[in-house]
Amino acid sequence: MLTELQGQIERITFINEENSFTIAKVKVPGQRGLATVVGNLVALTPGEVLLMKGEWTNHPRYGRQFQVSHFKSQVPASVYGIKRYLGSGLIKGIGPIMAQRIVKRFGSETLDVIENELEKLTEIQGIGKKRIAMIRKAWDEQQEIREVMLFLQTHGISSGYAAKIFKHYGRRSIEVVQKNPYRLAVDILGIGFITADSIAEKLGFAKDSELRAEAGILYVLHQLTNEGHVYYPYDPLIEKCQKILQVDREVILKAFGTIAVDKRIVIEDLSDHIDTFKEHEKDVYLTTLYLCETGISLRLKTLISAPKTIRGLDTDKAIVWVQKQLAITLAARQIGAVRCAVEEKVMVITGGPGTGKTTIINAILKIFAKLTVNIMLAAPTGRAAKRMNQATGHEAKTIHRMLEFSIQKGGFQKNEHHPLTCDLLIVDEASMIDTVLMHHLLKAIPPRATLVLVGDVNQLPSVGPGNVLQDIIASGVVRVVKLTEIFRQAQESSIIVNAHKINRGLLPTLTSPRAKLDDFYFIEQEDPEAVLKTVLELAQERIPRRFGFHPLNDIQVLTPMHKGVVGAENLNTEFQKAFNPTPAGVFRGGRNFRIRDKVMQIKNNYDKAVFNGDIGRITRVTSESQEVLISFDGRDVLYDFTDLDEIVLAYAISVHKSQGSEYPAVIIPILMQHYLLLQRNLIYTAVTRGRKLVVIVGTKKALAIGVKNDKTRKRFSRLRYRLGY
Repeated sequence: MLTELQGQIERITFINEENSFTIAKVKVPGQRGLATVVGNLVALTPGEVLLMKGEWTNHPRYGRQFQVSHFKSQVPASVYGIKRYLGSGLIKGIGPIMAQRIVKRFGSETLDVIENELEKLTEIQGIGKKRIAMIRKAWDEQQEIREVMLFLQTHGISSGYAAKIFKHYGRRSIEVVQKNPYRLAVDILGIGFITADSIAEKLGFAKDSELRAEAGILYVLHQLTNEGHVYYPYDPLIEKCQKILQVDREVILKAFGTIAVDKRIVIEDLSDHIDTFKEHEKDVYLTTLYLCETGISLRLKTLISAPKTIRGLDTDKAIVWVQKQLAITLAARQIGAVRCAVEEKVMVITGGPGTGKTTIINAILKIFAKLTVNIMLAAPTGRAAKRMNQATGHEAKTIHRMLEFSIQKGGFQKNEHHPLTCDLLIVDEASMIDTVLMHHLLKAIPPRATLVLVGDVNQLPSVGPGNVLQDIIASGVVRVVKLTEIFRQAQESSIIVNAHKINRGLLPTLTSPRAKLDDFYFIEQEDPEAVLKTVLELAQERIPRRFGFHPLNDIQVLTPMHKGVVGAENLNTEFQKAFNPTPAGVFRGGRNFRIRDKVMQIKNNYDKAVFNGDIGRITRVTSESQEVLISFDGRDVLYDFTDLDEIVLAYAISVHKSQGSEYPAVIIPILMQHYLLLQRNLIYTAVTRGRKLVVIVGTKKALAIGVKNDKTRKRFSRLRYRLGY
């Protein structure tokens, strides 16, 4: 039987990011101690007062708990409650200290004073006209969204997401949600199809409604692009949609027709000839990805066939000259790469660490600089661009910066109408470039320019959809130089030697930490808890003491998984306890962010010019203005509390997120619990992130399974075939 419980959130002890299952401690009036409440309580804030419906249960391990089925956020009534409410950061301009001062002065009348006599707050030390204006604006916004929040919470959305919805839609929020709640899944970060579907059900939308089917198809396609697919085959896609939506095939087919007519998807029929016709041999694309894939094919072919800007020169003489200038002797394949860059319009240079890619780039740059042509260097990430600049002495930019991305101006400013001013463009870490970014890059390259793509095709593919570099190589339409020889100086590094062994499917040489001083070590540990303890000890004490590396600035933990004892989430929790135990900070989305925390951006934010995978340090948390200041490589970026779902702790990160970056030292836990993700390119990518030291902690069996497994997950893309026509 359902019963009501009202209480104020004191702290949140657990939250599951995937389904928002939350465990919170709540202060209940008239009850000694704190009550434990559990349920799907999305984006709660300590200080909020909840009116909950549910039932008391007895957990065999954790004891008495209140299982919440419905809840509603309320304005607190008691003096203590008002202080907690104001100090929680809900009202910009009022933090915990200021809340205490205000409540001490006005007591139970505090909220009435803020509502009707705001100027009285100037009686409080530290509140002047500027802060009054900030509080008034924030309070008015709270007033405006009260109706919206009440409506949304009635339909299962907490105050945190209600504020985001209001920020996005404004006064139209209720109208938008009532008309099409499925828009939330596309427009609001953190609200997926499942949540939107639940809201729609409460609003009376039928399970077999066409609107639901349309949204469901788009949801499934977006999920598949997150797995790296550019398109998905027609029949398997229908089966996936049926499984998730639980509706008849006819409903889905009708929805397919509608969103195809609306040009939200493209259905491409692959049966070109009547004698090979198959009824359902079709591919389904989100329209944006179809335009990008076909655009890459068209523009790359145009670039290859257009004449060169650069005048002809004697390549043999140029190669002799550049070797004298650089005081080096190029290997045969390096000479081939330089010759190719001088003679061809588009080329790919691919190879692992220590194979001389940087030497080739420097030789190409030297020759082209002598010709006094416009040269540009770029890479997908800030760290990769910085490394390129240090290795060559030439300015290098991120691709986004080079293409002058501006969200205010509507996207990339450099395009076919306003192309880049370059005769030679060299792009490093090209394996990281996904289908969308490559499309925009090729749009901006002048047809007469020379393009050199440099990358390690054996690394993990791009985080975004597609397998662009591999598809370009496989198509056979451009010259490719594959570097395999490890040069003498590089042979002295066990990291480089072992990386190439891994790439050939061989187990690396596993050196014990008790052995001679080296740059590659393996520590045998089977128990996950023991691995966790060892990783912490390595980062805190053993590596800094023996090698002199800074525990946070120089050492990065890379893990195959997000979940589990040695997954990124738990590692970050344990590292935060060890390295930054101070409780001061802000709690958002189940995460506690504190000053000095190491954090990572997990989505591209073009407004802030901070991109997926960028790592920074929190330098300031200001409750009064609800802002967090994060330093990314010396550049300070301001975040509103509502933006913090774009940030995660980064003491440990996934191997995928480490692409394009290098670290002085990396620690890599590898266990059998990672079994599903153990692949050769993942282990190879992790090992090649370490510049001076790599330490693997785990079992030889798990490492061997990963090294032997070269069956990478298939990504559906037709780029290689489009290029091959």
